[in-house]
Amino acid sequence: MINLKGKTILVTGASAGIGSAVAQLCSDLGAKVCITGRNMDRLIEVSKQLSIESELFQADLTLEKDIDDLVKTFPSIDGWVHCAGIIEPFPIKYIQSKHIKSMFTINFDSACLLSSKLMLLKKINPSASFVFISSISAQHPYNGGSLYAASKAALESFSRSIALEFASKSVRSNCISAALVDTQMFDKTKNALSETELLGILSSYPLGIGQPMDVAHASAFLLSDQASWMTGSVLTLDGGLLLNSKK
Repeated sequence: MINLKGKTILVTGASAGIGSAVAQLCSDLGAKVCITGRNMDRLIEVSKQLSIESELFQADLTLEKDIDDLVKTFPSIDGWVHCAGIIEPFPIKYIQSKHIKSMFTINFDSACLLSSKLMLLKKINPSASFVFISSISAQHPYNGGSLYAASKAALESFSRSIALEFASKSVRSNCISAALVDTQMFDKTKNALSETELLGILSSYPLGIGQPMDVAHASAFLLSDQASWMTGSVLTLDGGLLLNSKK
């Protein structure tokens, strides 16, 4: 029942994982998709899977100049799903300023700057929808994840501010708080774990870990007119993990 026909959707971090799935589903639902990422070869591969002709924009969102060029280049949009981000473990006693900068520049700063420049250059259509991919760690931190959790908590707070400031234009902003999703990032985690540790993690998810398309479906709903009364919210996708943790 979700229909994105006639909408132009921007997907950042679209070259792999969740971003790739979001781009594919939005295209299947009738949207014109503008995809961005740092790796042009992977963007081209993603574009080949899309149902409708898309626009590709190579950009490094850690560079403000690339953000400026990106916003000037692409058309006005009806929705944006911000999937760009990194996850790196930093035990608190070893944190340095360079670690804070690297984590926040892509996970938080890029969302702030891109939002600002989109609105300043009037590239946001009325009734547009912003969707930011967050993490359950924003409210449920873990050992070694202080910077990642903090960057996602900041993103959720920023999204609520967008919901207030842009409401006069009927622009909505929501977050998806996701638990573990089976992407290339998880592949790195699996390689660092023993079989026993991996089984322990997997068994803690009553419905299993998520797939990129699970997040894509939630994103499509938030982008659609069916979610027109939803803003400033955080939608949790965790396969029952948090319920299980309360046993």
